[in-house]
Amino acid sequence: MKNLLIKHRQIFLFIIAGGLSALIEIGSFKVFSIQLTQWFGWEKGIWGVHYPLSNIASTSLGIISNYFFSIWFVFSRGKHSKRREFTYFIFISIISTLMSFVLFQVFYIHIFYGNVLDLGLMAFSGEILSKFFAIGTVAVLNYFVKKKFVFNP
Repeated sequence: MKNLLIKHRQIFLFIIAGGLSALIEIGSFKVFSIQLTQWFGWEKGIWGVHYPLSNIASTSLGIISNYFFSIWFVFSRGKHSKRREFTYFIFISIISTLMSFVLFQVFYIHIFYGNVLDLGLMAFSGEILSKFFAIGTVAVLNYFVKKKFVFNP
């Protein structure tokens, strides 16, 4: 097991950094989805889009935390300047955010709407399950794209 972790250290650290960023994103999504629906009644659904502001705000927090976790723990600085590296990271993250947003809608509307996963001590709403699966799908793509184009030595 130790040899496997050493051999795939970067992937392991990427998973940890991504997991921490996902916790920040999902936790803030939960807070935003409760608070923002109290202030904006349309937040639960406008033009067929569910929780748009909550998704945008929580994803932004997730992206920024992921950038810092990535440069601190996962990737070495690439061939780009810090400014260009950050710009590329944000550009790829915006595309990833759009993908995540669409996937959230698909998962929520077609799979998890009205469902709750009750694990006894903890229950996950359809919104949280949709967010979790959207993040997971996009995270796999992000690793390869960011390694190749952002942090490429």
